[in-house]
Amino acid sequence: MALSEHEQRLLEQMERALYAEDPKFASALQGADLRARLRRRAYFAIAGFGVGVVLLLTGAVVAVPVGIVGFLVMLGCAFLAISSWRRIPAPGEIQPMGRRGTRGQQRASRRGRFMERIEERWRRRRDEQGH
Repeated sequence: MALSEHEQRLLEQMERALYAEDPKFASALQGADLRARLRRRAYFAIAGFGVGVVLLLTGAVVAVPVGIVGFLVMLGCAFLAISSWRRIPAPGEIQPMGRRGTRGQQRASRRGRFMERIEERWRRRRDEQGH
């Protein structure tokens, strides 16, 4: 069962208060440090990009399929590095503990708010026409 927006705000306020009151305990509850994990993933992707460059150059000399694989490795690693680097939160930014919404949940939430706005407009128009 999804939380309402009011409940989500209350939960976020409680998390911020816990973090402000006892950051060490809050960090222990939060688990692995998100910043460190994303930074480490970005560094591994950069190293993988280097391997892709070596494969690409080797493919140019030895065999074309090796070069194609090198290019695909470079492309995948570049995407992974950029996406990981962009997701790294700022040093003071607090991440919600234990709840990270998936893209599907975020889309559903946006869709719900969109539908609420449309319904509200419809009600206003109906009220304006009725009076």
